[in-house]
Amino acid sequence: MRKNLIVLLSFIPGLVLMMALTPSLQAPLVAKASDPVRPLRVWYGDTSWYGPKFQGRTTASGESYDMTAATAAHASLPFGSILRVVNSRSGKSALVRINDRGPFVGGRELDVSYQTAEKLGIINRGVVRLRLELLQVPQREAKCPKPAQLPGD
Repeated sequence: MRKNLIVLLSFIPGLVLMMALTPSLQAPLVAKASDPVRPLRVWYGDTSWYGPKFQGRTTASGESYDMTAATAAHASLPFGSILRVVNSRSGKSALVRINDRGPFVGGRELDVSYQTAEKLGIINRGVVRLRLELLQVPQREAKCPKPAQLPGD
């Protein structure tokens, strides 16, 4: 009994210290939802989609076309650019990465992959006017000049 009392009393200073320090401790920071990414540019364009016929073919960027990937073709945006594509009628949106050139039909701004078209609900509509938001353009790689040849190299 006496031994249990001594053990119990030895914990009391630690408890007192813990209670004294607890109010000065701060709760860990909680991650807050950040502001939505502000687009670099916003415009509207007629958009179509491409799918099974092109599956596995090489895109203009050198990648294989994957109709289940969130990719798109644009005539001039740099490869790797990220767009948010928004169907204003349904409110549905998707992020796509530019990895191909096109569309090669007059008046169209963008060709999206089958998966993206399905997500946006435009599979059965053919050509749809969508809001296009440019979110990110890849950094250009600085071209370094070749080092000068040293004599004897």
